Amino acid sequence: MYQINALNPKDEGHKARKRFGQNFLHDQRVIAKIVRSVNPRAGENVVEIGPGLAALTSPLIGECDALTVVELDRDLAAGLPERVPHPERLTIIEVDALKYDFNELVKDGRPLRVVGNLPYNISTPLLFHLLEFGSKVKDMHFMLQKEVVERITAEPNTKEYGRLSVMIQYYCQPTFLFEVPAGAFNPPPKVTSAVFRLVPYEQKPIIAKDEKALARLVAHVFTQRRKTLRNSLKGMIAEDGFEKAGVDPMARPETLTLAQFVALADQMVA
Repeated sequence: MYQINALNPKDEGHKARKRFGQNFLHDQRVIAKIVRSVNPRAGENVVEIGPGLAALTSPLIGECDALTVVELDRDLAAGLPERVPHPERLTIIEVDALKYDFNELVKDGRPLRVVGNLPYNISTPLLFHLLEFGSKVKDMHFMLQKEVVERITAEPNTKEYGRLSVMIQYYCQPTFLFEVPAGAFNPPPKVTSAVFRLVPYEQKPIIAKDEKALARLVAHVFTQRRKTLRNSLKGMIAEDGFEKAGVDPMARPETLTLAQFVALADQMVA
């Protein structure tokens, strides 16, 4: 059983800040389950985004010989050394994770293992930012609102399937791990959360000729998901493009596989 530190007395006076999207995890069973899922080991390059009041940081640092945390809130960052059992193992970076170059954390060729209870208000842009460093990342374990995790892991022909599903799955293998109830946080959010794993592909199973074109096409069709592909992609795909891609022009976007989206993107008019 992982030992979770009791909250420091000063923590009682720290109010969650809405502008940072703060909801602090306190349920010890959930914390232990997350750490078991991550299964950190000495010698690994582990990075936590948004350590908050160190609920995850404390048990993680007990399993690692070094832990780097990225925290935007200066007050929380200042108190972290007092909240963890091995402060000498801790490196604190006070920066906005959305703007940070995670390449700076790659040491001795060891890939990053990224963990975090992500602020819901910046979760999607942060995920896409981290995917820019996918070749340097071994895996990522995050907690987000359940509906977002369901969209990330969704398969075609489901209502959850959309832009997030296609683009995340182009870069990573996602796995839904488990739900986390609102009562596990203080203050409790208005949604159920979920923990999931992303494993970036060392070699993508499907490669688009132009990844930016793929991203544009996927974003475009899912803003018009009730339209057929022929109607929504007028002027973007040549007349014979659908046939060359092997895609039915009368289909709707939620029915297409990742491979079909890539095939269509490869036919986009320059």
